[in-house]
Amino acid sequence: MLWKKGRRSDNVVDARGDDVGSGGGGGMRFGGGKGLSLTAIILIVGIGWITSQDPLQILGQLVGQMDQTSAPATTQTRQAPPANDEQAEFVARILGDTEDTWGQIFQQAGRQYSAPKLMLFSGRVNSGCGGASSATGPFYCPADQRVYLDMSFFKDMSQRFGAAGDFAQAYVIAHEVGHHVQTLLGVSAKIQAARQQGQRMEGDGGLLVRQELQADCLAGVWANNAQKRLNWLEPGDIEEALNAANAIGDDRLQQQGQGRVVPDSFTHGTSAQRVRWFKAGFAQGQVGQCDTFAAKSL
Repeated sequence: MLWKKGRRSDNVVDARGDDVGSGGGGGMRFGGGKGLSLTAIILIVGIGWITSQDPLQILGQLVGQMDQTSAPATTQTRQAPPANDEQAEFVARILGDTEDTWGQIFQQAGRQYSAPKLMLFSGRVNSGCGGASSATGPFYCPADQRVYLDMSFFKDMSQRFGAAGDFAQAYVIAHEVGHHVQTLLGVSAKIQAARQQGQRMEGDGGLLVRQELQADCLAGVWANNAQKRLNWLEPGDIEEALNAANAIGDDRLQQQGQGRVVPDSFTHGTSAQRVRWFKAGFAQGQVGQCDTFAAKSL
């Protein structure tokens, strides 16, 4: 991927090294659980299913209680990443192109795109959605409209999930920005209203799964439009993104983590579903292809 063709965003904030406690929100995956045993994570998923609560929120609260050592730092005083940090530069270039892509798409629809901030953190962080650790994985918080990323996740993708490559990492960022697009389009608010009304959230075909699959599709929309403008993809790049989507499906993660698949506890969709919806967005680059909520079959 010729990622240096992308415009560098000024919306990346470097909070690495800050001891800021712990955040939660819609994220890339239900994390591996540093500090929590696999049994505890399974119990959390079960409690969330029974009580119609987001397991990510419960996990964030628990990790926040375990890690809570200080109050949140003031984000206004934090600086941009150093110029010689190539990995942070990569993040800034990808984020910058999501801003350009979605700005153009929103403008064509007669709307204005408001770009999110992306917070780089290490270990744990506070967000408007509560506390989270790096074990939760990258996430987006609709309450403060920020994306949170511990770049150690990219190492986990490569070593634990076999999903290496710069475009695989770009897909992760684009997925979280997809959640921001959902917030701007009112999707996130509708999901929250449905939760309060007691509608089904978790499980195969549940609203959380449909929300996550739509973010995958929106990542595909970004990839299509960015390629048309920049022609920056190289042979194998799309396969990297598809491999990443396949590696972090609920069914695959559950099989690896607990030796069995529990569809009733799905929050992000199966590997096949995640691949399908990214491909649906990439095929034509149209937001209209991403209505996972109307789809009878995911």
